[in-house]
Amino acid sequence: MGELAQRSQCGTAYELTGPIDAPVVALIHGLGLNRHVWQWHEPILSARYRVLNYDLLGHGDSAPPSETPSLTVFSRQLKSLLEELGIKRCALVGFSLGGMINRRFAMDYPERATSLAILNSPHERSPEAQKLVEDRAFQTSEGGPAATLDTTIERWFTSGFRQSQPQIITMVREWVLANDHTSYAQCRQVLATGVIELIRPQPPITHPTLVITAENDSGSTPAMSYAIAAEIAGSETLIVPGLQHMGLVEEPSLFMEPLIQFLDHLPRP
Repeated sequence: MGELAQRSQCGTAYELTGPIDAPVVALIHGLGLNRHVWQWHEPILSARYRVLNYDLLGHGDSAPPSETPSLTVFSRQLKSLLEELGIKRCALVGFSLGGMINRRFAMDYPERATSLAILNSPHERSPEAQKLVEDRAFQTSEGGPAATLDTTIERWFTSGFRQSQPQIITMVREWVLANDHTSYAQCRQVLATGVIELIRPQPPITHPTLVITAENDSGSTPAMSYAIAAEIAGSETLIVPGLQHMGLVEEPSLFMEPLIQFLDHLPRP
């Protein structure tokens, strides 16, 4: 990954891999990360699907957003990219903030989405939890990405993984620290407050949907995943035991195997 990156007219850095005639799967990363978070997953997916992997505005190699970030702004970014590439419909796989964006996209452009996979993504919070994430967003606004990064890494990865895989922890830290301070703070506000517009979605989301989180993900809890699924008729829910927010990096196969099974059983467009 990396050497194939291209840039769209709207400034989005992206990679497009896999069989040209296969159904398209779009990968949407989370806050402060970039398309390389899928490096353990993209090769498996691209063996059977056409995979669109891109950086959100203000992240990775994409241009900064030209307006204040919001779920709608990120939804429009994906629509513009699909239009430029001539992709009419695709399956959407979103992690964390990406799982909020794919829900917003399904509400905004339902005819362009074939299905949703919502990974470790937040939903309606208690008042106490909502205040906590808003406080973290404020701390980021004051001190930049580094302000809360140590506690973020502890929430994202299990202690055993942090000790055994320091090179991956360092890589993820570098991804987060590379973000523009202002854009990152604004995107963290989207993560904090954007869930409000996704509760009991209107219009309803009717696409085939798989919702996955990790047992010990404190910010995207199993209860949240069940709540997301309860609001999307016919959706499936899977709770991966033992892991935290970045479980898809710690144990990629525990996420990829059910995702592949889900995608393989969808009707081919």
